[in-house]
Amino acid sequence: MTNEFPKPAPDITPDTKLFWEGTKNNELMLNKCVDCGFHRNPLTIAANICPGCGSRNHAEWVKASGKGKVHTFTTVHRTFHPAFEKELPYIIVIVELEEGPRFLANMREISSEEITRDMPVEVIFEKLTDDITLPQFKPVK
Repeated sequence: MTNEFPKPAPDITPDTKLFWEGTKNNELMLNKCVDCGFHRNPLTIAANICPGCGSRNHAEWVKASGKGKVHTFTTVHRTFHPAFEKELPYIIVIVELEEGPRFLANMREISSEEITRDMPVEVIFEKLTDDITLPQFKPVK
């Protein structure tokens, strides 16, 4: 990385490199099965086997809409790492995208009291370093 970052950073692997290049361009990229059209989160399914049909053909990279809904959430009051101490409390969500895959991320621009399950959300991007831009979510207004 070209910038020092005091927090644990995601690993950029050959399988996830195109995902992280997409986030640097404010694009949320998914893998789409060329045989059945099943969309998957490239950060959670590393094996090149489609969960929808079992195909071993290489998936194509497609841009997601970035829209979805809150599947579940929690508010973090006690940090697991000292670098996150100043952010307490913060909200972590699992968002189900319109295309189907779920993403774990931080929720922005809302309080713990306002967030609800099934709330419509959209992706936003936070640049952390020259190499890492994280997808986060905010409520649709």
